[in-house]
Amino acid sequence: MQPIIDFILEAEKLKTVTRKTRPIGLERFENPAEHSWQIALLALSLAEYAEPGVDLNHVVAMLLIHDVGEIDTGDTIAFAEGGWPERKADELAAARRIFGLLPEAQAAQYLALWKEFEDGATPEARFANAVDRAMPVLLNLANHGQSWRENGISYERVVRRIEPQIRAGCPALWAHLAPRLEAARTQGLFGEA
Repeated sequence: MQPIIDFILEAEKLKTVTRKTRPIGLERFENPAEHSWQIALLALSLAEYAEPGVDLNHVVAMLLIHDVGEIDTGDTIAFAEGGWPERKADELAAARRIFGLLPEAQAAQYLALWKEFEDGATPEARFANAVDRAMPVLLNLANHGQSWRENGISYERVVRRIEPQIRAGCPALWAHLAPRLEAARTQGLFGEA
């Protein structure tokens, strides 16, 4: 029991990490714990748009643990370019440390889920990645481009960073977002490149 409690109390620290997107209508920035909860709920809500046979419980498990490494590394804005291999190596080291608090079998299971999400090769991982990439877009659209404008993120950069994963994991979600992103561009909701 104690290793599980130690792990969950360590996971509590995810609430102290700051992301670059604000919750709708709030001045503060969201944290990865809120983000993970919200995308797990989004995945469940989009179930009918997942590839046939996708195990949603598996998707939700991936989404709930995919950002745990940010306890040690901090968050990197989803639209950042360059440096991803180094960031992901640091997150892997952090995930190993944090999951290592758990009993060995459970630690191995969580690390395998984390790696599956990162690899993006299974139908579940593709769907999870699509949902993960979509949420910052949905918040930015609802917040009039808040993090795009504040961080100088262009339309082209957003599309380049999210389209492949969303299109691969949930084509209907990309079909929904693409015209909204184009409308946001017309409205001037993106930052300068």
